[in-house]
Amino acid sequence: MGTKRARLRYEFDNFMTKGGKSFFVMLIVLFLGGLVLVGLLRILVLLIWPELGGGGAPFLRHIWTIFLQMTDPGNMSQDIGSSPVVKITAIIAGMVGVIIFSMLIAFITTELGTILDELKKGRSRVIESGHTLILGWNERVIKILQELIVANESNFYAGVVILADQDKEMMDDTIKEAITDTKTTRIVTRHGSTSTLSDLDLVNASKAKSAIVLASCSDAASREERRISDLRVIKTILALTQCQDENGEIPIVADVFSETHRKLVHLFSSDNVLSVDASEILGKILVQTSRSSGLAVVYNEMLSFDGGELYFYGAEWNNIKFYDALFHFPDGVPLGIKKADGKLILRPEDNDIILEKGDEILIFAEDDSTIQFYDEPVVRPKELTPTSKRLIRKIERQLFLGWHSIAPVLIQEFAHYLLEGSSIDVVIKEPSQEIKSMVEKAQQEHGSLKINLISRDPLSMEDLMSLSPFEYDNVIILSTSEGESATEKIDSETIMILLLLRSIRGQTDHVDHIDEKQTSIITQIMNSDNDELMTRTTVDDFIISNNLVSMMFAALSEEPDLKAVYDDIFSEEGSEIYIKPAWLYFDSLPAKVIFADIIGVAHRRGEICFGVRRARYANDPSRNFGVKLNPDKKASYTITEDDWLVVLAEDES
Repeated sequence: MGTKRARLRYEFDNFMTKGGKSFFVMLIVLFLGGLVLVGLLRILVLLIWPELGGGGAPFLRHIWTIFLQMTDPGNMSQDIGSSPVVKITAIIAGMVGVIIFSMLIAFITTELGTILDELKKGRSRVIESGHTLILGWNERVIKILQELIVANESNFYAGVVILADQDKEMMDDTIKEAITDTKTTRIVTRHGSTSTLSDLDLVNASKAKSAIVLASCSDAASREERRISDLRVIKTILALTQCQDENGEIPIVADVFSETHRKLVHLFSSDNVLSVDASEILGKILVQTSRSSGLAVVYNEMLSFDGGELYFYGAEWNNIKFYDALFHFPDGVPLGIKKADGKLILRPEDNDIILEKGDEILIFAEDDSTIQFYDEPVVRPKELTPTSKRLIRKIERQLFLGWHSIAPVLIQEFAHYLLEGSSIDVVIKEPSQEIKSMVEKAQQEHGSLKINLISRDPLSMEDLMSLSPFEYDNVIILSTSEGESATEKIDSETIMILLLLRSIRGQTDHVDHIDEKQTSIITQIMNSDNDELMTRTTVDDFIISNNLVSMMFAALSEEPDLKAVYDDIFSEEGSEIYIKPAWLYFDSLPAKVIFADIIGVAHRRGEICFGVRRARYANDPSRNFGVKLNPDKKASYTITEDDWLVVLAEDES
């Protein structure tokens, strides 16, 4: 007997462990069983004692009465005129019904709660196609979303799906707080592992338009944290390439810190995987902006979808020369050629190079819908001859306040630009042996520079003043906390140093009345939300944040071929973007010209001009600090000696 009871208990336990469906079936069985038993009891009572009442009602009528009393105890009033014995059956029916329906209500409440919890966990399948897939979560997500929202404005059924090992409710709340209007873009979040095939299938990865794989830490994190992040990214790329369908492979933009790991990515993956080193990009941008005042504003517009953008455009060229084509577009300035075989040529050195069938131009324009090639020029520029003047390079002094992973990149990039004998002073409070070794290694690798390590506290006004910071050409503020990965702490210290420097500058200007050396302060911001805290109505201070890298990730997910463009313009070799003084181009200033004339005179200097910077608005943020990219070619300008041109050129001279 005990064995049978144990067996029945075992079978019941197995049945119940199957989930809510089993419990619901059990409740239905209990209800039907109770209905039959109470109904039979009522009929039995009336058969034994017919005189108790019942009015000769048929069997089914009594069953119906019991059913009503079980589903709603208020129906016991139907037996108000019956005998006490019959009323007992009604009471039993009501009590059984209350118990069963209470259990049913509790079950439904629990199941609904479970369903809501599952929805909050983000485990339901995504039915999307042609969407942008973001794998991972870090401080760049919001800016990437903002850029994709702008890029998708012309697409009325655009979608972005985020899969991350984060709480879905947290992700949704963060996005809602930061982005109030998603326009035509639907943003869907799901919780899961980015390197698990089942979770990638959950977000329909095989049907995505492109994928962005984010690092799990910031570039200020420790070396070990960055190594672990790279391994996770590589594993995610492997999983992503496995789940793609037979129609082809989607473009993948991956955030990889280590050069060794980037090489590994390209060994096992296809050409569709673009690995990006955020530290290297930021380092190059920091150095280039230190060479050209206002360049940060240019990069911010070029990399963003909000404003002018870079596009590849093809047409029936009719064997036109590339430099003649500069004046055949009402909107946009061509910057280079992508040949039919995929080779990219920025600012072709051959003035007679011809656009052939299958070639595309790289053009900076307001929007792809406004790009149109005309067979005839939209405007003919004047034949202006540029001056023979060149910027004279000189020995420079650079000041680094702090140190983190980007510092070696900065030193390497400065070595490409600075003349022999130039110096870099690195100021750190009590530098560790590791930093001392890294500085010594940098000195050995770049013997043409003098690299000095100074032990002082950048957060001390006294120590800062003792450095005479405004006798340097550039002051670059980095992280002051060695190995610190908390971006808010880093940014807080950066803001404090910037405020101290501005105070010192104010005292110096007040005493000397003249700031003999135009020292630029370049500030790296880890958390882009802090940009507004540091904005000042002057172009003397440049704020370089992760926003630029986030913009680049978004742009590459939309147009992977731009990677070759970024590699070129952010490299010391080849063509780069500079903001050069107007007196390099015009013998007589002020000069009344149209923008087409400016393009023409820059071309005769071997450069492509695609913007101007007006000195009168240089301190006005509402006027984009005087920077105007891609003006109308017929727009009139009175260029003064203090104005600048935004050009694509070989060097800064």
